[in-house]
Amino acid sequence: MLLGVVLLYVGAVLVVNGIWLLGQAAAAEREASGTRRSRAEREAGEETLGGAGEPGAGGAAVAQVTTPIMIRNREVAILNVFTGFIGIVSAIVLAAQGNEAGDLGSVRAAGYILLFAFTYLWVAYNQWVADTDGHGFGWYCLFVAITAIPAGIWSFANADGSDASVYLGFCWFAWAILWGMFFVLLALERPIARITGIVAVLEGIGTAWVFGILLLEDVISF
Repeated sequence: MLLGVVLLYVGAVLVVNGIWLLGQAAAAEREASGTRRSRAEREAGEETLGGAGEPGAGGAAVAQVTTPIMIRNREVAILNVFTGFIGIVSAIVLAAQGNEAGDLGSVRAAGYILLFAFTYLWVAYNQWVADTDGHGFGWYCLFVAITAIPAGIWSFANADGSDASVYLGFCWFAWAILWGMFFVLLALERPIARITGIVAVLEGIGTAWVFGILLLEDVISF
């Protein structure tokens, strides 16, 4: 049941982080568009929004437009910290119970939960601290993505007719794709923020929020 609680908040944090990414992508596009427009105006000898001697000011003004998907970094960080905290507490409980009972499955689940809980804490740190470029976190995401592949294979191989295990197997592969996209976005700096945000929202709903509710309502079980 602890996994259901964790997944419930993972769903929330993935959806909100996905919306935040979409807002970041939209702001970057507005800023690029405004900068290009300002440059064209200066070349044509026209006055920009920032006035003479302030190149790019027009772009900055455009990028500050507020929309429903523009969420401030520190506001999103709160949810990331809370979700990471829930993951850590749940993992410690599972690890302690599994170690005492000699249950490798519980210890394995604790390790995987910690893998993702640290993700959300690191995201929160990057959102709170201004002087980070996300490269280190991007490489950590590659580690998570690679780890998720054998985890998904193991879930399918040991499902034994369990609907929840089969569902979890599909989730592992979906998470491998999403965290791989985080690696490409952050470490390789490819312009895929918009599509990554969309995938994060969809996976937050399908692989975490819905899954968590099904587990908590005992519709499916391991």
